Amino acid sequence: MANRVAIVAVAQIGHDGAVNENLREVSYEVTKDLLNQVGMKREGLGTIVSSSSDFWQGISCSNTFYFDAIGSYLKDSTKAAEDGAAGFLYGLMRVMSGHFDNALVHAITKSSEIPSLSTLTNLYADQFFQRPVGLDDVSAAAMQARLYMDKYKATEEQAAKVVVKNLGNALNNPYAHKKGKITVDEVMKSKVMAHPIKALDCATYSDGTCAMLLASEEKAKKLTNNPVWIKGVGWYVDYKFLGDRDLLDGMLSKAAKKAYDMAGIKNPRKEIDIAEICEPYSFQELLWYEQLGFCGRGEGGKLIDSGVTDMNGELPVNPSGGVLASNPYVARGLIRIAEAALQVMGKAGDRQVPGVRTALAHSTYGFAGQVHSVVILGK
Repeated sequence: MANRVAIVAVAQIGHDGAVNENLREVSYEVTKDLLNQVGMKREGLGTIVSSSSDFWQGISCSNTFYFDAIGSYLKDSTKAAEDGAAGFLYGLMRVMSGHFDNALVHAITKSSEIPSLSTLTNLYADQFFQRPVGLDDVSAAAMQARLYMDKYKATEEQAAKVVVKNLGNALNNPYAHKKGKITVDEVMKSKVMAHPIKALDCATYSDGTCAMLLASEEKAKKLTNNPVWIKGVGWYVDYKFLGDRDLLDGMLSKAAKKAYDMAGIKNPRKEIDIAEICEPYSFQELLWYEQLGFCGRGEGGKLIDSGVTDMNGELPVNPSGGVLASNPYVARGLIRIAEAALQVMGKAGDRQVPGVRTALAHSTYGFAGQVHSVVILGK
């Protein structure tokens, strides 16, 4: 990648730390932590990109309520709504342009202060045909799950293994909202939300915030001796109208190919050491395995059965616990990148996978994976 850019610091505040504080307080705290890591003052910041959503924050012009708390006063600053990974890509391009030698990227959601998932995501639907029948995030995902299981014979039990794996991994993550040692049987017996998706198959909606400092190659070498280089990126957007989309062959494979080509990756299963995947529903992790090239089409269930994606497997997926463990909607994409960066830095604490040199971070939002982005990080 021309004009190399690195992640030099990351900071998070999880659900427990964010739920009892307001937007300004948690945004200030996470930014202060980030800058302290590299010994930088607010005055040294180049550009600032924040991701928050009027929709998901319940406030018009949501960024104005905390912008000064992240150092934006009289600074070049902007907002990327809906997905923290989009904010990351925006900040990356600003540094790559040469106009700035560093960029602070921030994302936040306080789900405890907004309406239900069903209410908000129903508003994503076409207002004339799909919104009136009650289409929402869960029902769209259930249709995708049913198609996937019918076509490829993946099972509900295989999807439940994703929940068991990720919530178990989350026991080592101090930022996780939901964690625990549960069984496949417990997942299978949890309340049906929209067949075949059950309550434990769904990500809990969380509070949380994340901040990250990006720097040009020259600046990065001044700020840290442990930079994480951004090797490749890719993103794609699918059609808005759900009926126009192939729910089993969406945009993720294209986004992944773009990122892999940029990073020079030929065999992702062998060349990637860990992956942080955005899996709002358990079966989606299986489907995303396939579209990321970790296995063949229809083989996601076999991959989870094999143990390859376990914490001690050949390719650990979601050592942090993933979105099933913590799901601040807008911030979750940036958190996936932050967790992947921590793994490359060797700073992931009890959730650290030994010897990580190359990591993948994935984000998605919209019905059944309407928008996807993929980021490859490395030493």
